[in-house]
Amino acid sequence: MKNAQPIVCVIIPAFNEAKAIGHVINEIPPLVDEIIVVNNGSTDDTHDVASKAGATVLAENRRGYGYACLKGIEYLNNRNQRPDIIVFLDGDHSDYPQELTEIIAPIINSNMDLVIGNRAKELREAGSLTPQQVFGNWLACWLMKILYRATYTDLGPFRAIRFDQLNRLQMTDKTYGWTVEMQLKALRLHLNYCEVPVSYKKRIGVSKVSGTLKGAIFAGIKIISWILKHGVH
Repeated sequence: MKNAQPIVCVIIPAFNEAKAIGHVINEIPPLVDEIIVVNNGSTDDTHDVASKAGATVLAENRRGYGYACLKGIEYLNNRNQRPDIIVFLDGDHSDYPQELTEIIAPIINSNMDLVIGNRAKELREAGSLTPQQVFGNWLACWLMKILYRATYTDLGPFRAIRFDQLNRLQMTDKTYGWTVEMQLKALRLHLNYCEVPVSYKKRIGVSKVSGTLKGAIFAGIKIISWILKHGVH
């Protein structure tokens, strides 16, 4: 893919992100071919705001981050021209969409298959990650290092992957385990992967996962379960 002009598409799962989604879409670099917002059962104006901002809006009423991502992948597999690179991005404006060019650069220039946006401490706004998120990320990455010799330092949702390799992963997780499933399966299939440091700020609105004790506990259980039971064989 080096020196070629790839077709890049973005998938944004969104649940009640009407206040943030327009900002996210407007800050995505113009090199992106199509922005797909998957409206994950929102009860606010997420659909209308995303549509007016120029995104393709899909409906997935089964709530869950993985459900939304799978809907977006299904849509792209049915496009007349499939993309070369998929970027996953959250709809809460905690990431900096303009850094998408840095996220995809290793795929275009360095033969990488998967690039994870590492929410580096020095680039994070104070309070943008909760203590349980910081600990959970550290624990998950430490387990993958010990068990599978992985070099991950984050489970950051802002990531890019070659579309053909994404399809090879045969992703299945419907909820909290999506990011770690992708990283584990990338190890299993010996994909070339790396991380790039990205900025991170406090999200608009309240997190549906880390913002509640129940959400944080279930996310932690799901992630650890993936690592221990569904790792590299």
